[in-house]
Amino acid sequence: MKISFVTGALTGAIVVTAGSAVAGYRIYETAHSAKVVSARPLTRTVRIPRQECHDEQVTHTKPVQDHERLIGTGIGALVGGVLGHQVGGGNGKTLATVAGAAAGGYAGNRIQKKTQDDDTYTVTERRCSAAYDRKEEPAGFDVVYEYKGQRHHVHMNEDPGASLPVKDGKVVTDVTKDSSTTT
Repeated sequence: MKISFVTGALTGAIVVTAGSAVAGYRIYETAHSAKVVSARPLTRTVRIPRQECHDEQVTHTKPVQDHERLIGTGIGALVGGVLGHQVGGGNGKTLATVAGAAAGGYAGNRIQKKTQDDDTYTVTERRCSAAYDRKEEPAGFDVVYEYKGQRHHVHMNEDPGASLPVKDGKVVTDVTKDSSTTT
C-alpha cells in the first residue's frame, strides 16, 4: 500500500504543479498581451495615370494672300461697270455704269471672301489626353483589441494575429518597428 500511496501523492503533486503552471502562464500572458477582438483589412483606391491617344481629322484654312480682297473687288467693279454701261443712254448710262461698278465691286469682294474661307485642307493630327485607371490596394488593418477590460481601436500595417504584445505596461501596436505605443 505504500507504493500506491506514494504513486498517488506523486501523481497529485504533478497534476497540481501542472495546473498551477498553466494558470500562472495564463495570468502572465494576460498581463503581457492584449487580446485582438477583430482585425478588418482596409483598402484604398489608387488612381493610375495613363495617356490615351486617338487620331483626329482637322480642317485648316489656307493662308490668305489678299486680306483686303482687292482683286475680287476690282474685277467685280470692272464687270459690273461694263454690264451697267450696257443699260440706258445719256446721263442714265453713266449712272448705270457707276451703280453697276459699285454693285459689282461689292459682289466681287463677297465672292473672294467666300472663296478664301472655303480654301481649306484637312490633316490627321494625333490628340492625347490623360486618363486614369482605378486600382484597389491594401491599406493596413483596422484592429480592435481589449486590454485591462477596455476596448481600443488602432490602425496597423499588418494583421496582428490573436494578440498584441505588452511591453513595460504598454500595448505594442507597431510590431515591425518594435516600438511601444498605447491607444
